[in-house]
Parts: sequence; structure tokens; C-alpha cells
Amino acid sequence: MRFRNGSRGSTLAVRLGLAAAVSIGLVGCGSQAATSSPAGPSLSPSVAPTATLAPTATPVPVNLKDISGTRYFGTAVNDRLLGSDAEFTKLLNAQFSQVTAENAMKWGPLEPTQGNIDWTAADALVASAQANGQKVRGHTLVWHSQLPTFISDGHLTKAQLNDTVKAHIEAEMGRYKGKIYAWDVVNEAFNDDGTMRQSVFETTLGDGYIADAFRWAHAADPAAKLYINDYDTDDINPKSDGLYALVKKLKADGVPIDGVGFQAHLDLENNPPAKMAENLQRFAALGVEVAITELDVRLATPSTPDKLKTQADYYKLVVEACVSTPACVGITVWGISDRDSWVPMTFPGKGDADLYDASFKTKPAYDAVVQALEAAAK
Repeated sequence: MRFRNGSRGSTLAVRLGLAAAVSIGLVGCGSQAATSSPAGPSLSPSVAPTATLAPTATPVPVNLKDISGTRYFGTAVNDRLLGSDAEFTKLLNAQFSQVTAENAMKWGPLEPTQGNIDWTAADALVASAQANGQKVRGHTLVWHSQLPTFISDGHLTKAQLNDTVKAHIEAEMGRYKGKIYAWDVVNEAFNDDGTMRQSVFETTLGDGYIADAFRWAHAADPAAKLYINDYDTDDINPKSDGLYALVKKLKADGVPIDGVGFQAHLDLENNPPAKMAENLQRFAALGVEVAITELDVRLATPSTPDKLKTQADYYKLVVEACVSTPACVGITVWGISDRDSWVPMTFPGKGDADLYDASFKTKPAYDAVVQALEAAAK
């Protein structure tokens, strides 16, 4: 276990309030997750962003990136806040060792009309990550949602769509070759019952589109880790069984797949994934690495102390499942604070899903994550 800023005892001293108090700014729809990858803007409409926050008497929290050991601890990044919101940016760079573009690398936002690609937001994220020693996860190359209309309208022939997908993978991965450590090559390919989702890719190209996408991705950047990513596969259930069967077949066929991402968008109204550790370990036994890629835990607002305690238990369960699995390489939470969460606009009446509240103060979930990471270091 590595600690960048001194011994574990010193960080605990800060958490206990023995250090001087400073501003905290210095520092998708199934049975379980009941959601898919977040889409669209992620800035809560109920709370306006501010450039700065008033100093608080809260001690500097333990830096998650410093206590996660060889695993990374990351977050999704709202490109509209990166750089423009000083407190958001400070917290991002102080706490997290890995970043995922919330929207900037998805096909629709990147190339709204064919041939007109806007790399601005994606370039800014990669540059920021490089300047701050953070890994970058590319998200996502082939996904049924947030597609440009020239893909989603289904007018391309099989040959045209095949060539267009290949060219898209080559263009995006080629631009960031050597700068992005892992890519979600295919995202959310399954229905809840474990059958293949009838996306424009599945219906036009057939089952083989997944293997083709991984082969094209490997050719575009042989050093990048290549993942398949999905929601509501955190527990052992029909959907994760379908994903497991596909990954097993891809490995047997020599397809260059390196990892499986488990989104872990959870809801307090659903039971937590009781067999998550067992599930991660069975995928790891196939010879792939695994990662928690989009963790958040939404609840019916307003929050109460009891709800926040239960939420903390859910977070702790997921982190413990990862740290108990040697092949689990890292954890990514989907957003930093409740202020910039995607949840309220997607699930009316739900929210408060993140580790920090709307004032960038840590919640019980943050403490639970710290406890789980520190326990793994002992």
C-alpha cells in the first residue's frame, strides 16, 4: 500500500481533526442498478454552479487516490466544469487518480454530423489528466445511446455501418494512442434477461460486431486495455450470466478483450448486489481484469441520516468486493458531488447519489469508502 503524503497515521490524524482546519477545496434499467450509462448534461438544475465556495472548518479529507494502493480511484468528469469551476477542479485533482469523460468521448457529442468532429472537450480532459498524473478511461466507442443521427436512424447498409464503425474506432483511438490506458469498446450490449440488445449495431451487423470492434480497437492501439461495460451485471443474475457467456466465448475465440466493467449504478430501493465479490471473481477466472466503472447510489430525496447510512453501506459493499478481488484494478465513481450528478434529471425525485454533497462536504459514504480502502491496506 502506497501513501504519497506521509504515513497512514498522519492522514488519520488529519481525519481526526488534529491538523489545522482548512478549506475542503484544497484538497442505465435492471433489477439492481435500474439504469444505464448516464446520458446528457450532468449539472443538477436545482443548484447553480459557483466558481468558489466559502472556507469551512472541515479538516482535509484523506485523499482517495493516496489510500487505494495499486488500484486507481477515479471519477467521471463533467467537461463543462473542468477548469471553469475552481473548486470542482481542485477536488478532482486532489482526490482522484483516474478520470473518465462523462460525455466528451461519446460518439454523438463528439461527431454530431458525419465528418465534423469536435475534439475540444476530449482533448482538454486528456491534457488535464496528463498534467495531474491521472489515468484516462475512454468511454465509449460503440454504444446504442447518444449516437449521432447518421448512425441511429438505421439508414446505413451493413457494409456502410461496418466501415463507419471501424473508421470511428480508428479515428478516436488513433488520436489518443498511448494517452488512454483503457477503453470501453462496447457498452451495454445486453438486455436484462441476458439476450443481446437489439441496437442498430446488433440488428444491422449481427452478433459479430462485438468481436470486430475489439479487433479494430486492438489494431488502433495495441497497448490499450479493452473492456466491455454494462449495468445491472454487478450481481449474479441472467444479465451477468449472458455477459459471462459472451466474454468466455470471446476469450476462446482469441478476441483481444482485456477486461469487464461493472457500472454499479445502485438504488436504495433495490437490494444491494449480495454476490458481487463472487461475480467479479468468476469473471476474473476467465483471464480478464475487472473494474467498477460508474459507481453511485441514488436515493429518494430528501436525504435523511438513515438513508445516508444505508447508502454508505452500499458503497462499502462495492469497494470491499473490488479490494477482495485481485483482478479488480480500480473503482470509478460517476461524478464527484450531488451538485453535478446526472441522477436528478434522469430519475425525478431521486438524487444525492455521490460521495460529496452539493457543498462539496464529505458524506457518510465517503467515510465508508475510506474505511474499506484502509482495511484492505492492513
